[in-house]
Amino acid sequence: MKQHYFILVLAHSFHGRLRRLHIPHQAVYVVLALAVLGAFSVLGMASSYARMAWKVANYNSLQTQFDTLRGKYQQLQKSADQTNEQLATLQVFASEVSLAYGVKRQLEGPPDISGEGPLLPTFNESIEQYNFLKSATFSRTFHKYPKAWQANVRPSLWPIHGRLLSSFGRRTDPFSGEGAFHAGVDISARTGTPVKAAADGIVAHADWSGAYGRLVVVDHGGGMHTYYAHLSRIDVIPGQEIRRNQLLGASGATGRATSPHLHYEVRQNGTPINPYVFLARSSTGETAARDLPF
Repeated sequence: MKQHYFILVLAHSFHGRLRRLHIPHQAVYVVLALAVLGAFSVLGMASSYARMAWKVANYNSLQTQFDTLRGKYQQLQKSADQTNEQLATLQVFASEVSLAYGVKRQLEGPPDISGEGPLLPTFNESIEQYNFLKSATFSRTFHKYPKAWQANVRPSLWPIHGRLLSSFGRRTDPFSGEGAFHAGVDISARTGTPVKAAADGIVAHADWSGAYGRLVVVDHGGGMHTYYAHLSRIDVIPGQEIRRNQLLGASGATGRATSPHLHYEVRQNGTPINPYVFLARSSTGETAARDLPF
């Protein structure tokens, strides 16, 4: 007779008794089915975990690549901005050269008479003549009002209301991060803040000047000059006589500048000297001058 169950014999090691358990076939099949189903479930969960781990690793890798590409993009953007700035400077220079060349051709006249020399004095000759006439006028004024001119020919005024940002001498270049010599001081001010002459003199330069941006240079006589750089606007012309506290332009961030401010220099016979000596003697901004170590 065919049996429809399994017999499981259990023997007790101490009493020696035997015990028989009858296990139906259906129960065994159910246990086997559950075991197989459990194995497939465990395998499926392991597979899902492996896929999730792979996706996380892939996401981290993509995030790293994204950060790298973003850093390269920022570097390229910075390089492009510097290139655009240089291009704008070159375009302005090219326009000035083209204008100067056109004016020169116009003043020289037709080719058949240009060999006889220019019809009008050159720009340098005009400036020399103007300076000579201004010197004569200055000499007469000096003799007429000696005390006023003697009191105002040396820088004795803060050129702008602001806070000192960078001192004279060695410093870290804000663009390259390397050590560099700073020929003046930087005074923080919003774009458009009035800039005034620190002393009486004659405007020697009032135009774009490379890294200085829009630059005004005032000649105070005796080899002393003051420089006012990164201006957003220039209100004077070369050869113009200017008095202490007279408006010469407005602050800005033209040229090689990271933010709006005034770069102020004092030079004696072409050699930069520390403007702090003159700023400290000025009544304007005394507190800011004391707070900045030089």
